[in-house]
Amino acid sequence: PAGEGPQMPDKDSKATMDAEDTSGGKASSEPQNLRPRVFHSIKFFVLCHSLLQLAQLMISGYLKSSISTVEKRFGLSSQTSGLLAAFNEVGNTALIVFVSYFGSRVHRPRMIGCGAVLVTLAGLLMTLPHFISEPYRYDHSSPEDMSQDFEASLCLPTTSAPPPTPSNGSCSSYTEARHLTVVGIMFAAQTLLGVGGVPIQPFGISYIDDFAHHSNSPLYLGILFAVTMMGPGMAYGLGSLMLRLYVDIDRMPEGGISLTSKDPRWVGAWWLGFLISAGMVALAASPYFFFPREMPKEKHELSFRRKVLAGATSPVSKSENSPSEQNPWGSLKKQDGLAQIAPNLTVIQFIKVFPRVLLRTLRHPIFLLVVLSQVCMSCMVAGMATFLPKFLERQFSITASYANLLIGCLTIPSAIVGIVVGGGLVKRLHLSPMRCGTLCLLGSLFCLLFNLPLFFIGCSTHQIAGIIHQPSTQPGLELFPGCAEPCSCPSEDFNPVCDLSTRVEYITPCHAGCTSRVVQEGLDQSQVFYTNCSCVRAGSPVLSGSCDSACSHLVLPFILLVSLGAALASITHTPSFMLILRGVKKEDKTLAVGIQFMLLRVLAWMPSPVIHGSAIDTTCVHWALSCGRRAVCRYYDNDLLRNRFIGLQFFFKTGSLVCFALVLAILRQQNKEAGTKASNRSPGLEQQLLVSGPKKQPEDSSV
Repeated sequence: PAGEGPQMPDKDSKATMDAEDTSGGKASSEPQNLRPRVFHSIKFFVLCHSLLQLAQLMISGYLKSSISTVEKRFGLSSQTSGLLAAFNEVGNTALIVFVSYFGSRVHRPRMIGCGAVLVTLAGLLMTLPHFISEPYRYDHSSPEDMSQDFEASLCLPTTSAPPPTPSNGSCSSYTEARHLTVVGIMFAAQTLLGVGGVPIQPFGISYIDDFAHHSNSPLYLGILFAVTMMGPGMAYGLGSLMLRLYVDIDRMPEGGISLTSKDPRWVGAWWLGFLISAGMVALAASPYFFFPREMPKEKHELSFRRKVLAGATSPVSKSENSPSEQNPWGSLKKQDGLAQIAPNLTVIQFIKVFPRVLLRTLRHPIFLLVVLSQVCMSCMVAGMATFLPKFLERQFSITASYANLLIGCLTIPSAIVGIVVGGGLVKRLHLSPMRCGTLCLLGSLFCLLFNLPLFFIGCSTHQIAGIIHQPSTQPGLELFPGCAEPCSCPSEDFNPVCDLSTRVEYITPCHAGCTSRVVQEGLDQSQVFYTNCSCVRAGSPVLSGSCDSACSHLVLPFILLVSLGAALASITHTPSFMLILRGVKKEDKTLAVGIQFMLLRVLAWMPSPVIHGSAIDTTCVHWALSCGRRAVCRYYDNDLLRNRFIGLQFFFKTGSLVCFALVLAILRQQNKEAGTKASNRSPGLEQQLLVSGPKKQPEDSSV
């Protein structure tokens, strides 16, 4: 996600100059012969950290790929699942501010290893609800000793039907307590996941920057970020694979199941992905307990770097002669200000000083507007990443596995390409702050324009008997309004069937008045038909499962437009970050980046999934009830769902566009004042200007 971008560690890039300032960059006090030589290699550390961050982003993003499956399994609304997805930011946000304080006072590799162990425990804790819950029963009306989907859903005469049980007859205090326990465990696991992720990226990147050769550090960080950015895509890919498997694959019922992955009651093995991801994090974490607190400073530049990357890194090499112009991922060394004196402060003093720096930073109009635009963009990304798979499932009647495959193979790579292209444009063209603002404005504008056709790609919900009626459909469909009254159909049952001739869906065969069941064996799988249906015209048989959407073929154009918009929005990532670096005082740059990402978490990544989930819930037309409370939504109004979900995206993109337009207007005004009053410019104004002079412009605008 964009809110967890590579610039995060700038906040805690710190003052551990001890290893660099000591003679010859001496190694740790621990003797090298006590551990293998490989653990004193910064290259091996880069490899380990790339794999760890990849695994961490996989486990952090995996819940988003299986959000609709978790909703169905545990009866959660979209608002609750959105809150669950956002809860890992709570622990992260609460602790991330103190990273810059503890950055130089701890054994960083061991802290990274401890954080990874917490992430592993969080992943294992997320799987616990599966093992403590009873096996999933997709037809709750069938007795325990009867095969699911058998006679329990059929229309039985009132005289021969079993006495109806009250809807809350099985809702004991134990059942409710178990449900609250399961949900509480998942929220605790998400919080622990956020806490464990706090030290991993900041400490790792500052460690690389401290002990790598100054010419190799940008290359190592580039490799690190390139590998890390594949994490979200791999999370959706893993979700696509796991959700093809049945949830109770470890405890399949006797006789198997009659569901397919296209059935709306299908629940995939969501827990298996957390188990695999946690294992990957545990393996990647093990080397960190063997790295030294300090290692020998790398003395030699990579041999191929001058030949291959000389052009790409020359601006960085230039900036190394000027401590105030370090590249955005390196530590801003030897600066005056809070970033430099933080290690000399106590915790209480640090807490007292931090609000002053925060207020001073927020007074910069460029900084404030750019952060607001990034908040709007991050709200859009967070909502899309969390609920786009579910939206595709509902809007185009595709499986959760296929939805994740589309996002992992198209949308995520497009966003990565956009970030790379944006950074390349800033780098190659040596864009000034003014041109960075123009690039951000154009990226936001075209992203907004590609959002407009999404309002019209989709179709209405097909007719569902007793719930949704389309006036344009055949009027004869309402000829049998009371046909299912003698059947004593359970209201909480859900076993949808479809009349293929009229494309009308019934909640259960009982609601269609069907009295018998026929299984037609096929080559690859069997099909279940229900016959003698009194509520169906001419009594024709109905097919088990929901009716397919008439818009399934539009899912590819839709996801291509979404991916193109994601690429255009991602182009603004690097230039907007450069605007922030040039919009604050030199001594405040390090903490300004930290404040930026703290605000993104508090204002975007935490509330946005809840906002999107609440909007999705308002489009529900039929809720499943559990113990008298609303559980998961069975049917949505597709037109309303599309308009509100895409409308929220449009709203946030518009906010980002407006903020970038204001940034550009301020930059133009500052350039105009700088040109007309260059001779008598005041010192106070000089600190506010983003462009300090034409001679420094190429150096200031380099990445």
